[in-house]
This record gives sequence, structure tokens and C-alpha cells, in this order.
Amino acid sequence: MKINKYVEDLRAKSAAELNDELVAAKKELFNLRFQNATNQLDNTSRIKDVRKNIARIQTIIAEKARVAE
Repeated sequence: MKINKYVEDLRAKSAAELNDELVAAKKELFNLRFQNATNQLDNTSRIKDVRKNIARIQTIIAEKARVAE
């Protein structure tokens, strides 16, 4: 249910907004990996969540590109 709401919010965004969201998610993933390497990360499952969100964003970007053709 929470994931469906997140995907609906992503589908409502424009391509530029999705690209901004993708950049932000990749930065967050980098920071999480850095924290994990230095043993500062408490919730390691957050890395998995962010990776899945990146995949969702990329999927929606591809869908919008396919529709635009």
C-alpha cells in the first residue's frame, strides 16, 4: 500500500522531476554505502529500500520514454 502510493506519486511527476528524484536517490545510496563502510549505519535495510526505489524511478522513466515515442 505504501509502495503503491509512492509509485503513483512518481507516475504523476514529469521527466525532469523524475531525473531530479533519481539523482537524489543515487546520492542517498552513496551516502548510505559510505556510512555502512565506516560502521556508522544503524539501519542497513535502508540500502535495499533505496536501491529498489532507484529501480522504480528508472522503470517509470523508461515507460514514459516508450510512451513518448
